[in-house]
Amino acid sequence: MNRSILKLAIPNIISNITIPLLGLVDMILMGHLNSPLYIGAIALGGTIFSVLYSFFSFLRAGTTGFTAQSYGANDSSEVSYTLYRSLCIAVIAFLLILSLQKPIANISLTLLEGSEDVKNLAIIYFFVRIWAAPANMLLYCLNGWFIGMQNTKIPMAIAIIINVLNIVFSVFFVVVLKQDVAGVALGTVIAQYCGLITALVFILIKYKNYLIKIDFHILLNINKLKKFFKVNTDLMIRSILLVLTIAFFTNQSAKLGDNILSINMILLQFFYIFSYFTDGFAYAGEALVGKFIGARDEKSLFSVVAHLFKWGAYICVPFAILYALFPTPFVKIISDQTVIIEQIQPYYIYMVLIPIITFAAFLWDGIYIGATASKAIRNTMIISSLIVFLPMWYILTPLFGNHGLWIAFLGFMLARGISMTFFAKKNIFQLPNNQ
Repeated sequence: MNRSILKLAIPNIISNITIPLLGLVDMILMGHLNSPLYIGAIALGGTIFSVLYSFFSFLRAGTTGFTAQSYGANDSSEVSYTLYRSLCIAVIAFLLILSLQKPIANISLTLLEGSEDVKNLAIIYFFVRIWAAPANMLLYCLNGWFIGMQNTKIPMAIAIIINVLNIVFSVFFVVVLKQDVAGVALGTVIAQYCGLITALVFILIKYKNYLIKIDFHILLNINKLKKFFKVNTDLMIRSILLVLTIAFFTNQSAKLGDNILSINMILLQFFYIFSYFTDGFAYAGEALVGKFIGARDEKSLFSVVAHLFKWGAYICVPFAILYALFPTPFVKIISDQTVIIEQIQPYYIYMVLIPIITFAAFLWDGIYIGATASKAIRNTMIISSLIVFLPMWYILTPLFGNHGLWIAFLGFMLARGISMTFFAKKNIFQLPNNQ
């Protein structure tokens, strides 16, 4: 079981770790310009895309769960049609995004807090990066399908290509052509399309047999579509609430001033680093849990969940120790501005707590997605965001300022892990409920 987990997890870890690496490079490029406004601008601009894409991130998660279960059940036809249905929704999604880009920008900047200078830079970033939406939507589907097929090496290759090229292009546009936020956004656009081309090449080379002729009676099967949309609607609600919580956190950070916004966005990079590392095991959980449920292999299902949590415990402790021992050197990698380095130090404790508090939530996410236990994952997110996070923020932030904001955020992550543990017996381990 450990070999099966690591075979899937290691490529995911390698690919996932390039994502916060890209975020770090963007922060470094902006953090070494002559103003903290640039960090705030890409933070706000990135928040807009995080919220926007959260409406459609179910395309990856839902595709993985359905594909893995069809793969485990040896239903090759349904494996193909899962990909086709997902791609059809992706096309509708990116056409909608592109047609509504101006209203999206206006509404987003009205809701987000920040100085006018930061907002002006953020809008420049937005209108360049928005053209990556088609590639982004289609890659959600393709990467989710590859993972469901128990293949994480292809998503790893795609992610490495995207993020390495993104870094190269961003450095070129910012350092050589002096394009600041627009350069970072343009680097993202070009890299995303390079990744999409790579994914399509892999499909044609390795999975050509699954590109069967479309039978629209099967593609549009009412029962299949109802199940597909039900699961994906629940996952969409879950993703929206997750990203809105992080966006709300960002917005409240901006209300506390440009420096606090920069500080919190720097600290969140360490949250992302750990989350993407842990998500390597969560993605392995998606693939294996879906496979074992599709094969109705209860013994292996219990085993993979137990092994995943052992790995979660193994990785959270070293992260916490590293964050505790070397906080300032890590922060200096991102920004060398003296005011930021001085003001961030009282918040180092949250760097240490992040791995310990959050790892269970990340792992359960993958397990629930593989089981397509969408109603439960939706409900646990509602509990954690609306019943735990918002009341904690409302009570603690007026008393403790930014410390209260961080305590509320970590409380949100802890509530996710606890609630999903509570609901697991009914929603994960009772196989008839997941068929």
